[in-house]
Amino acid sequence: MISFVSGRVAAVTPDSVIVEVGGFGVQLLATPATIARARVGERARFATSLVVREDSLTLYGFADDDERTVFELLQTASGVGPRLALAMLGVHSPTALRAAVATEDVKALALVPGIGRKTAQRIILELKDRLGTPSTAAAESTSGWRDAVHAGLLNLGYTARQADEAIAAIAGELDDSAAVDTATALRLALATLKRP
Repeated sequence: MISFVSGRVAAVTPDSVIVEVGGFGVQLLATPATIARARVGERARFATSLVVREDSLTLYGFADDDERTVFELLQTASGVGPRLALAMLGVHSPTALRAAVATEDVKALALVPGIGRKTAQRIILELKDRLGTPSTAAAESTSGWRDAVHAGLLNLGYTARQADEAIAAIAGELDDSAAVDTATALRLALATLKRP
């Protein structure tokens, strides 16, 4: 198992980060929030999970160990593979996922593409005791989402002006929310933009 990857961020794509490690470019599939934090040219450290399949070795990268742990626990539920687990972390933070499972919030889990009502119920049933309860100390901060989304859009090749316009377009919708998830904000901002 490869526990983490540390090195200079060589490139950022919409669904991955490429880190230069010992002369090699290692591609890490990651959530939008993790990608938004990566800065091309700067050193970064990502917790990783290696998924071995008959035809591929895929490395998934995470902002921290907690995100990786939740990713691995999600895959223990029947019908949840690495792509769906990553999609779940792309829509919800680890804390939000724990809260959704602990409170049996089927609607929150069904927001993830590929998860319907029955799948959400099965995930709740199978993971309720394993995923743990959300920590109030780990609750996401509502401040700083603008900076993270701005940096993420710049890393994806958008101009500062385009990033500012996208943030302004979604700010009214998100400022009324109790908590703003960076991944959700980045996804909404991307939806308002066309690729340069």
